[in-house]
Amino acid sequence: MARRIDFYDDPDAPRATSLVPSANVIVTNEDGEILLIRRSDNGNWALPGGAMDIGESLPETAVRETAEETGIDVEITALVGIFTDPRHVILYTSNGEARQEFSVVFAARPTGGAPTTSAETTEVQWVPVREIASLPMDRSMRMRLDHFLTTPQDIHLG
Repeated sequence: MARRIDFYDDPDAPRATSLVPSANVIVTNEDGEILLIRRSDNGNWALPGGAMDIGESLPETAVRETAEETGIDVEITALVGIFTDPRHVILYTSNGEARQEFSVVFAARPTGGAPTTSAETTEVQWVPVREIASLPMDRSMRMRLDHFLTTPQDIHLG
């Protein structure tokens, strides 16, 4: 099975060879729970999201990827931030691509659908905020969520 391996400020990380605009989405329901996925490629919990396709906007990417990975339809409500740290490199073992982080994170509200797994997800759950810290999660995902939870009024630029 193809894997995703995240490196952060690691001298042994592969040199980045690509830069792909992507979106992540922090979906919050009426109970204040956050929609999270368990990735099939590394077993970590994460925000739904993925790479932008030619012919779509980044907000359209956010809506499409959330529906594809979770079964939940969403409406974008805000910009959380832009995360482009060149020290974060993602290696995709399926093709050897080493990608520099480039993620725009949006906030959204659910408009329909039901939690449903996909080829990219082994679990889809609404998670109470108090339980997020106990989940295995890559550093970059945790940073995105922490920013949203601690300073939601500030847009992250970095």
